[in-house]
Amino acid sequence: MNYYNEIKEVLVKNEVYKKVKEYSKNKSDLNAYYEVGRLIVEAQGGEKRAKYGNRLIKEYSEKLTKELGKGYKVSNLKNMRQFFLRFRKGQTVSGELSWSHYSELIRISNDKQMAYYQYLSIKLNLSVRELRERIKSKEYERIGKKQELEKPKVNTLIKNPILIKVKNKNEKLTEYALHQVILENIDDFLKELGVGFLYAGSEVKIKLGDSYNYIDFLLFNYIYNCFVVIELKIAELKAEHIGQITKYINYVDKHIKEVFHEKTVGVIICRKENKFIMEYCTNPNIFASTYQTI
Repeated sequence: MNYYNEIKEVLVKNEVYKKVKEYSKNKSDLNAYYEVGRLIVEAQGGEKRAKYGNRLIKEYSEKLTKELGKGYKVSNLKNMRQFFLRFRKGQTVSGELSWSHYSELIRISNDKQMAYYQYLSIKLNLSVRELRERIKSKEYERIGKKQELEKPKVNTLIKNPILIKVKNKNEKLTEYALHQVILENIDDFLKELGVGFLYAGSEVKIKLGDSYNYIDFLLFNYIYNCFVVIELKIAELKAEHIGQITKYINYVDKHIKEVFHEKTVGVIICRKENKFIMEYCTNPNIFASTYQTI
């Protein structure tokens, strides 16, 4: 079998198909590059020997570039080989993402981590640059590596730490100043929190008995169909913070949420964790996370 000719034929057909059917060129690229990756691995003598067969890839790259033009550098052919090796076991390849997205994804060695970023890219329609930034910020690690499926669970929505952009990261912020920084960059904050968050209000006024209280931020998560109460604390997490947010959650459940909404979630964003307190928190819908200014 002449593997080079087979690879060349796949690539030529792909180029022709893309010119005829522009709307599905992503899918065509992915199918073609997966097949090229398979042929390269086979030509190199199988998976175990593939990583040592870079001389063959160099030879193919030179010939393809000469005969078909740009786009078939050694690095690109290596990516196609890696693409096949990573997705050959049945992981879903989505035509909603481009080859450039997958070129970033296949660099991630952990399969669950790669699946997480693939899910995010599709769900949030991330550009390649945005995907690269999320990987660089170690987003997966900041949700505690709890992903068992591509779709995040409710207890993995919140990252830890949450990164908050400020003008001077060494400046000591008051709670009011922290609140204002977030409010001024609310879109960035919602994206940093996780998937599916929408802004519902800031300093939301509620009446508890004869006194008024103010919820720092009230959000809604459209994936889990629930309101999310956010409370900011610039110090270590304390037991009274749990009591405070519990009251706010109960208020929202009773007076704001509708019967078709899921139970409200509470998130305390604090400067320092206290795992002992969280161990004795009986409400599974209350979470705590630290913040870090950048």
